[in-house]
Amino acid sequence: MKIVLTKDAESHLYNGMNFYESQKEGLGNYFLDSIASDIESLQIFHGIHVKINNYHRLLSKRFPYAIYYKYDDRTIYIYAILDCRQKPTKNLVD
Repeated sequence: MKIVLTKDAESHLYNGMNFYESQKEGLGNYFLDSIASDIESLQIFHGIHVKINNYHRLLSKRFPYAIYYKYDDRTIYIYAILDCRQKPTKNLVD
């Protein structure tokens, strides 16, 4: 399946990377690698995650982030990658 990140999701991803990089050099790249691994797992496990506001929510394994997605027969659409330390659904729109 093809995986597509929306512009909002890309923005969330890079904001998270910048935050972690500002905490410690190299941590931003580790964050990106970890989130990418979580997203790639959707190739196998899409659709099994809890639904919130009509989006499936995958919780990251290494960072306090939630990945919100939808899918069809050919594509997984990532709509948001949000920090769970904030109200994670604040940026979701139905």
